[in-house]
Amino acid sequence: MAIDWGQVRGEFPALADWTYLNTATYGQTPRCGVEAAERHFARRNTLACADFLEWFDDADRIRGGIARMIGCEAGDIAFFGNASSALSLLLGGMDWRAGDRVVTLEHEFPNNLYYPSLLGGRGVEFVETAWDGFYDAVTERTRLVLLSSVNYTTGFRPPLDEVSKFLRGRGVMLYVDGTQSVGALRMNVGELRPAMMAVNAYKWMLSPNGAGFAYVAPELRERLQPNVVGWRSHHEWRRVDSLHRGAPLFSGKAEKYEGGMLNFPSLYAMGAVVEMMEELGGAGIEARVMETAEALREVLRGQGGRLLCDAAPHYDSQIVTARWEGRDASEIARELKKERVLVSARHGNLRVSVHFYNDRADLERLGEALGELVGGTRLRRGS
Repeated sequence: MAIDWGQVRGEFPALADWTYLNTATYGQTPRCGVEAAERHFARRNTLACADFLEWFDDADRIRGGIARMIGCEAGDIAFFGNASSALSLLLGGMDWRAGDRVVTLEHEFPNNLYYPSLLGGRGVEFVETAWDGFYDAVTERTRLVLLSSVNYTTGFRPPLDEVSKFLRGRGVMLYVDGTQSVGALRMNVGELRPAMMAVNAYKWMLSPNGAGFAYVAPELRERLQPNVVGWRSHHEWRRVDSLHRGAPLFSGKAEKYEGGMLNFPSLYAMGAVVEMMEELGGAGIEARVMETAEALREVLRGQGGRLLCDAAPHYDSQIVTARWEGRDASEIARELKKERVLVSARHGNLRVSVHFYNDRADLERLGEALGELVGGTRLRRGS
């Protein structure tokens, strides 16, 4: 049965007052997510938290939904407050040796730049490369490659299947930050086989801050020790009447990386979003998103925008960037905001990002507002 996208759009109250084309910054949380968090607080008031162990049963069901979404087992999923924490677990837990190399692409999100840059103090070389030099940058000394599934600045979408196969043949680990695609574009980690994939869920997963997760491959879990150790680290942590004393014996599941209590209000909200997305179907969501993104490109071209996707391959994503000669992207974004049209500026690009809740009326409104700005005299000429 065809999806009624107009009805789906009604689940996002902010869209009634804003032309929202900025999911790459923040996703809009649907009513069902807000209501799920509210039910959790009401439950706490009703039961005085006497049922807190049952919350973890709910968390395991949410793991199962995420696992179905990305093609893995529930035991492969660990909850994190953000993707930075998951990446820090990986980079801090590796047995680095002087001369090792870490490779990423230019223009990456700071998550994939800051910590690797600090590894220089341990003799690890960190290389940022353009896409056309990527394969040459992977040498026999390369231990790890860090990639975003979609680049936050440009919308670049590396061919991850191709990259993963190349790296596996050379024994190089792959870390994927899926924050800028999971929830909009389909992902199957069972086929991709990264060592780890982390997702900050407040963007395309439409969840509150503090909700996030990581896929941690079974073979990585065998050697990667937790960096947070707490009361849930011992594999029998549910026996709260008689918690284990002494050194913990870790579970073989990814939950061993969580350590302590979870952010349940955000987790319940994310769980509701996962259920919504499961009902809509990953294929239907991706088709909707990519169709809207292609219509968006036509709008930007029609207003004289110069698009990166028109100059090079692998920009086929839901994040579309454009520039206007002599026009400042940050100023364009500020002026659009005054018209209640929300987009972003990133490193000189006007970044417009569409999710399944966007429609043609949003694009038409953007086109009208842009026409007044870049085609008229409202913006001064800048760098």
